[in-house]
Amino acid sequence: MSLDALREHLPAYAKDLALNLSSLSNETLLTDQQKWGAFVAAAHAVGQPDVVKAVEAAATAAGLSQAALDAAKAAAAIMGMNNVYYRALHLMTNPEYRTLPARLRMNIIANPGVEKTDFELWCTTVSAINGCGMCLDSHEAELRKRDVPIVNIQAALRIGAVVNAVSRVIAGERAGA
Repeated sequence: MSLDALREHLPAYAKDLALNLSSLSNETLLTDQQKWGAFVAAAHAVGQPDVVKAVEAAATAAGLSQAALDAAKAAAAIMGMNNVYYRALHLMTNPEYRTLPARLRMNIIANPGVEKTDFELWCTTVSAINGCGMCLDSHEAELRKRDVPIVNIQAALRIGAVVNAVSRVIAGERAGA
């Protein structure tokens, strides 16, 4: 399924999502790698098969390299783990847990295989989907240190929000069929 077919497959009640998906696929604030990597990371974070296939096809057609595709998937994978762990630490009232080392392997964060800024942007996108405030703050701070404008960070957050919503609608429609 292509991104156009995915938009057309959305029901009438989700017209705003279709319009947002279209405008975000033409977003110009981000580089193509940043934009399509955010799409891929978001799609993998949610994991709805039709959306993953459509987004990967669009990203590949737009020229996203295999290294960037893999790094975007890695951002979804590592943040899938980190977001649960760090959100739990944040929610737990016992501060003792925050003093313990995480003891979780996170080597990909240090060497993602793409520009570190792009990877941080994708981690921010996934952290928004997964609802981890600690990770959002941490990755946003790293992006700000790298002089990434807040409108660029917002663009990545918007991509995550729309891909998440589209994925939920497609999954809901499939479940109801």
